[in-house]
Amino acid sequence: MGGKRSDSKISKRREIRDSLISDKVKDLFVDGRVDIKALVQGFGKMGGFMAPRLARASQILKEMTSGGTTVFLSFTGNVVSTGLRGVITQMVRKGLVNTIVTTCGALDHDLARAYGARYASGEFEYDDVMLNELEIHRLGNVLIPLEDYGPLIEKVMRRELPEMMKGKDSISPSELAKEFGGRIKDENSILKAAYEKKVPVYVPGIIDGAFGTNLFFYAQTNKIRLDLFKDMSSILNTVYDSKKTGAVIIGGGISKHHVIWWNQFKDGLDYCIYLTTAQEYDGSLSGALPREAISWGKVKPKARHVAVFGDVTITLPLIVGSVL
Repeated sequence: MGGKRSDSKISKRREIRDSLISDKVKDLFVDGRVDIKALVQGFGKMGGFMAPRLARASQILKEMTSGGTTVFLSFTGNVVSTGLRGVITQMVRKGLVNTIVTTCGALDHDLARAYGARYASGEFEYDDVMLNELEIHRLGNVLIPLEDYGPLIEKVMRRELPEMMKGKDSISPSELAKEFGGRIKDENSILKAAYEKKVPVYVPGIIDGAFGTNLFFYAQTNKIRLDLFKDMSSILNTVYDSKKTGAVIIGGGISKHHVIWWNQFKDGLDYCIYLTTAQEYDGSLSGALPREAISWGKVKPKARHVAVFGDVTITLPLIVGSVL
């Protein structure tokens, strides 16, 4: 009897071993004729390190956007200061996104750029004391003239808010985003694309930035109430009314948590893609991986999920480009 059990154990180990080494590493060769789809498919066969995960993210995005799934997109404001704004706008226009959750900073950058702000490419190593004297803000290696940020956003909001609020004493953040989206002329604007495609833009941390600060100042002399509960009800109804839900989550913070938090009320996301540079060792929400969200019921145990570590200005264009 002992011999049979031993043979069975050896056979099982061999079966597991063979299964683990069945997906062979294949060399990737590139030239000027390789398109994005073929390149990302090649990533899937490279073996290491983030390349296979990026290919898996592409597969999951394709599956979740093929129909029957409500797709949430969350991102932090900093990425809107870069050319990634165009990719996000493209995702909205191509129907890859049904609901957006973002930060006040995203509204700031989208509005500023829509109204002519001069965002420039610089270096991380610039002397910040010098930049302060020259009245230039530095966001990583993106440079923004002082007058093209806070003062410009204030000017736009002071001009537009009286007309928006005519006959109203309350408004939700998503309604504000929609109102501004309907007034913007810039075709590259995320807010404009969302308005035209009827994609709601939720901003749970609406007061944390220039946009929110100007709302506060406006409210000092005008009757205005922010109806946050209206947006909470709307996003919850979206989750409940969806057959399946999926999410592309760029970065962390409040926009990430808002998406996974509300999806727990219907047993969690069916699909989940995290694009991040944060690490989980400090217990932060930003660094928490999909497997941790499973323990909270925010992602389903059998959900298709992946976390891709890397600069999203590189990873997202590759993923989206391979799907489109």
